Amino acid sequence: MSLAAVPESEGLDARTKTRIELAAALRWAVRMGMHEGICNHFSAVVPGEDDRFLINPHGYHWSEVRASDLVEVDSDGNAVDGKEPPEPTAFFIHYHIHRLVPDAKVVLHTHMPYATAITMLEAGRLEPVLQTSLKFYDQIAYDDLYNGLALDDSEGERIAAALQGGKRVAFLANHGVVVTGRNIAEAFDDLYYLERAAQAQVIAMSTNAPLRRVPQDVARMTADQMASNSERAQAHRHFAALMRLLDRDEPDYKD
Repeated sequence: MSLAAVPESEGLDARTKTRIELAAALRWAVRMGMHEGICNHFSAVVPGEDDRFLINPHGYHWSEVRASDLVEVDSDGNAVDGKEPPEPTAFFIHYHIHRLVPDAKVVLHTHMPYATAITMLEAGRLEPVLQTSLKFYDQIAYDDLYNGLALDDSEGERIAAALQGGKRVAFLANHGVVVTGRNIAEAFDDLYYLERAAQAQVIAMSTNAPLRRVPQDVARMTADQMASNSERAQAHRHFAALMRLLDRDEPDYKD
């Protein structure tokens, strides 16, 4: 049961960097309207540990979470560092994705409004109808079985199985979405643009006019362009800009 390590960065030790970036992601999810009360969860593998991850504590509003508030959870679901354990469903969803999906060093689960609206539709899919949507072309898994709260191993394993085979996003029927990534910056960039794409699609669908789908060959080409090193570098620039704004407005997120 190995969890991939988060690489170290210059200037900060890897654990501190991961805590600060995960707290920043939670704060920005609030600013962008992608949170839901004290529910939902963001996690990242603990650098240097192969079976532990950091996750937001249950009962905290995301706007108040600081780097030091994040909980370290072991493979049995025990909080080995932190004042409050995670929300009960968090372990079963996040642990199994980290364990079974090699590239899922970061797991972001939300009920953000527009992407979640698509999970409420019969055979709801993010359609290739917008340039932003093509960022996710052939990268979304659809778990079309809703089976109540994820309160056991089988639920977490089923969600993780949907993500196997190279997918980095899962739409969970009647529930919400999961976005995974190799690092926090890339995962959060995906989360942001996924919601933007879903928002535009829902607005377009509300007109009741036919959707104009991008041809498959063009969609594939554009997706490959968006997967380039320069585009991935842009995700890191995006997240760095968000952190600068937090440094200015909410510097306590780093505490």
